[in-house]
Amino acid sequence: MKLLISNDDGISALGIRTLANTLAEAGHQVSVVCPDRERSATGHGLTLHQPIRAEMVEALFHPAVNAWACDGTPSDCVKLALWALLDSPPDLVLSGINQGANLGTEILYSGTVSAAMEGMIEGVPSIALSLTSHTHKDFQPAAKFAKLLVDHLAVEPLPDLMLLNVNIPPISWEEIAGVTLTRQGVRRYVDVFDKRVDPRGKTYYWLTGEVLEDVEPPPGLNLPPHIPIDVEVIRKNFISITPLQYNLTYANGLHKLSTWKFNFT
Repeated sequence: MKLLISNDDGISALGIRTLANTLAEAGHQVSVVCPDRERSATGHGLTLHQPIRAEMVEALFHPAVNAWACDGTPSDCVKLALWALLDSPPDLVLSGINQGANLGTEILYSGTVSAAMEGMIEGVPSIALSLTSHTHKDFQPAAKFAKLLVDHLAVEPLPDLMLLNVNIPPISWEEIAGVTLTRQGVRRYVDVFDKRVDPRGKTYYWLTGEVLEDVEPPPGLNLPPHIPIDVEVIRKNFISITPLQYNLTYANGLHKLSTWKFNFT
């Protein structure tokens, strides 16, 4: 398959090198276009008021991989790849492997998920891959599963245009309990800003925070209750796969607000 790979951790991140090299060694045609530095938590930002530059990168990846480092956001990278750098569209866009989870409402901030979402917006089925640890450095089990998933999609393509948000627990391949289709949970943070003063006496704030998980989504989302929640299955050492779309229309909201009437006279 022809694959485009991006991320938000930057061109030098171990996760993207492991993913790209694993898939190239398996015989897939792999192109990498990703930020030239870490761009985590940038969401779906695009660069509009300055030029975007991309330079080819050699030596970091498997010899069969064509790679570019881009000074834009993750979404910039995918858009630039699809419209300017690649000679034809890929079969899949993959983003990752991210260092850290993208579970629950974290996907709204995630550059990893946004890069994959950009692929889907452009009509290409996409996969976001995340290792649910900020310190664990063995990306090989996650890359091995990515290969299995890509091979499966080569035989049985996705039935509709969608994004698969995949989270892999930070354990050995033998310890993985299985793979589960999930629905998006809720992962809130207790946002705490540390107030500090710099050497020149100017006040600044540093965002810190602790995860406060409310694993059950709010009612009224029309989601099947028997489907487990992403933040829950990771705790049980399962790989979580959540299908996502970019249409955020709240169906129940349309129904409940349909009785509104406005008098302009």
